[in-house]
Amino acid sequence: MTGPSTGPSTGLAAYGDQPIVLEEVATGLLFPEGPTALPDGSVLVVELCGGRLTKIRPDGSTEVVAETGGGPNGAALGPDGAVYVCNQGGTAWAWQDGYVVAYGMAPDNHGGSIQRVEVDTGKVTTLYTECDGHRLNGPNDIVFDAAGGFYFTDFGQVRDRIRDRGALYYALPDGSAIREVAFPLFDPNGVGLSPDGGRLYVSESVTARVLYFDVEGPGQLATTDAPPYHYAPGTHLLAQISGSGPQCLDSLAVDRFGNVCVGTLEREGVTVVSPSGDQQFLPMPGDALTTNLCFVGPDRTTAYLTRSATGRVVRASWPVPGLALNFGA
Repeated sequence: MTGPSTGPSTGLAAYGDQPIVLEEVATGLLFPEGPTALPDGSVLVVELCGGRLTKIRPDGSTEVVAETGGGPNGAALGPDGAVYVCNQGGTAWAWQDGYVVAYGMAPDNHGGSIQRVEVDTGKVTTLYTECDGHRLNGPNDIVFDAAGGFYFTDFGQVRDRIRDRGALYYALPDGSAIREVAFPLFDPNGVGLSPDGGRLYVSESVTARVLYFDVEGPGQLATTDAPPYHYAPGTHLLAQISGSGPQCLDSLAVDRFGNVCVGTLEREGVTVVSPSGDQQFLPMPGDALTTNLCFVGPDRTTAYLTRSATGRVVRASWPVPGLALNFGA
């Protein structure tokens, strides 16, 4: 496979300098994350601090689809129509000045997992809890490739004065196979594929970096002869997110031109990074934790975004159509 074009027509210019206008869709959610478009025009979100999967209809009405328990995070539609959920096992949380604040590992967290959820029945099945004897500590985000397998990040956990090193895994949706494909990474969060499937993008939260790996085949990432000392072999730096003041990265989505749209925490908005590493920040004041987005509709020009601190989901007309996901709506 070859990587995406890095020529001048990356589509970054299409974002222009006009503000993104947000329309409130749903409120009162307990740290919504992992927006996933459904064929009927609804969007699923996980409620990280509620331990459940919730459907949001276009009119803003909500319905709990499944009780996952723990701390559900990223989600994606699989080839069988089920939703696959990264569950990090549970987060300690509290209300603080009207905001939902997640602040580390819950006392009853016994490890993370990958879950399969049947949307129609709410049945939840646990597929994976470990890989090669190493337990999954904090599965975070997930993307399916064209072959029907999925990559997912494991952020790890934060405990008082201890922080896990993260990893990237590849697994099959029938529960038959899982393997580690990149280790170590530092707070790996979002994950996505380029339009041609030749690059796998990963956002790191605290480092505010967007990394990429070259994909050689399903679950096969290219390595280098001289790996970096502190990163997994084959790691490439696409961009160090610029900007004044503290900022972190959360999950990501890829648009039709291959630009990476990544939730930028504290700075209140989304940063768009082109395949060649150019970047543009889209401000969205009103919530310090714009964590993720997905594209909906037949032309994928509407984005649904999770505003996790205020427990809201909003939508906006997006300047560039989103990428059609493998097996997505």
